[in-house]
Amino acid sequence: MFKVSKRFAPVAGALVIALLGSAVAPQLMAQDAAPAQAPADAAGQPAGAAQADPAAVVATVDGDEITEADLSFAAEDLAQELQQMPPEERRAFLVRVLIDMKVMAGAAKAEGMDQEPLFQQRLAYLEDQALRRDYFADVIAAQVTPEAVQALYDEYVAEFQSQEEIHARHILVETEEEARQLKGEIDGGADFAALAEEHSIDPGSASKGGDLGFFTSDRMVKPFADAASALTEAGQVSEPVQSDFGWHLIKLEEKRQSSPPSMQQLGQQLQQQAMIRAFSSTVDTLMNNATVEIADPELAAAVEAQKALEDGATEGEAAPAEEAPAEAPAQ
Repeated sequence: MFKVSKRFAPVAGALVIALLGSAVAPQLMAQDAAPAQAPADAAGQPAGAAQADPAAVVATVDGDEITEADLSFAAEDLAQELQQMPPEERRAFLVRVLIDMKVMAGAAKAEGMDQEPLFQQRLAYLEDQALRRDYFADVIAAQVTPEAVQALYDEYVAEFQSQEEIHARHILVETEEEARQLKGEIDGGADFAALAEEHSIDPGSASKGGDLGFFTSDRMVKPFADAASALTEAGQVSEPVQSDFGWHLIKLEEKRQSSPPSMQQLGQQLQQQAMIRAFSSTVDTLMNNATVEIADPELAAAVEAQKALEDGATEGEAAPAEEAPAEAPAQ
């Protein structure tokens, strides 16, 4: 069920990002989709340049080759550092880093460090990490197709619940007496927008003639929302209405029914949702065929609780995020 929600699958989204080793989902999902290739300028290649052969040798250190693929791997690991330097300096920087790496790795091997048990464990971990990235790119990220994103949007539109939207202006003053005085002037033909600019104490709308744009009732405090909803004709002005912010006069400009955001507006969120859906489905299938044992009972219980939390977050597959309701007209 593709449920409408004001939040976007927070736990599941965080899990996908964490498993990518990423900080920002869309950009780093794209990197994971091509783990052996850095962005075009990350390794100092001109934008639009032909794709380098991953096996091409860039340098050798004591006969040990540094390839274009090595530069790409290093560019992934050092993405933040590369962003801080000019593109024309990045390639040389990466080659220098890899030369240092080869020299130090050679020295470590000479000391027998590559035979130590802890190193072997780290090596196994890094192998699993690299395989996970490739699997994510080839199996999971590949499922996020334009058709999958379109299907999510179609689900969202099918379940979208239209609401009445009100376009209104208001004048906010401190006392009922002042509000009634201004109402009398308006009834006598005074321009509402001009009075709002002159008298309203709402800094967010006064300079715009009191214009609040379109809003739904749930975005406003109840007395204001009720009074605005009760207006039926364009140009109609309410009686003074009290809220926690003062006294309002409300002028109705227009009413309409809300429509769903466009595909373009929701594009990034839909892609993230499609990624989470593909991730959850694929991992669930893998887990059903896996035998997992955790020696510590307390840790096992904590892991199970975490899984239940994640399952709960993805069960409804939250719809693209909506803007949180406001509590009052701009103040």
